[in-house]
Amino acid sequence: MSRETGAVRLIQAALGRGPVVRAARGLSTFGEHSAGWLALGLAGAAVDRERRRDWLVAAAGVVGVHAASIAVKRVVRRPRPADESVRVLVGTPSRLSFPSSHAASTTAAAVLFSGLTGRRLVPVLVPPMLVSRLVLGVHYPTDVLAGSALGAALGAVLRRRLGSGSR
Repeated sequence: MSRETGAVRLIQAALGRGPVVRAARGLSTFGEHSAGWLALGLAGAAVDRERRRDWLVAAAGVVGVHAASIAVKRVVRRPRPADESVRVLVGTPSRLSFPSSHAASTTAAAVLFSGLTGRRLVPVLVPPMLVSRLVLGVHYPTDVLAGSALGAALGAVLRRRLGSGSR
């Protein structure tokens, strides 16, 4: 058994029951295809009329980061955890694991929306999503870390562009 499989097993043993699994499944549904983050970005655009364009660019950026993560998945082609000791607790749209698209889009949303709200959203939003992917048995630790790094990098580039643009 690999160290990463062992790590997933330990996380599932420690957290993989009842309310944590239900919350993880909820996060999975919310983050699927970045739809929840897109909806929040569109809501921000509807409410914050002064920065509507920025919210729309941020929402599109989150979707773009999701698409970038899928492109990387198709190149890397790493399969999801398949060890019989890992419980898969949610369905997935593909069998590809690296990087986690949920981690990428969530991190990008946290970075971009932090700039628009003035709140530090990364420490609040990112860890639960990353851990949820491990609890659900659909990713290895390096999948979620790589996805988060991709989302942080691309989100930061877009955030700088929003900060330098006219309002």
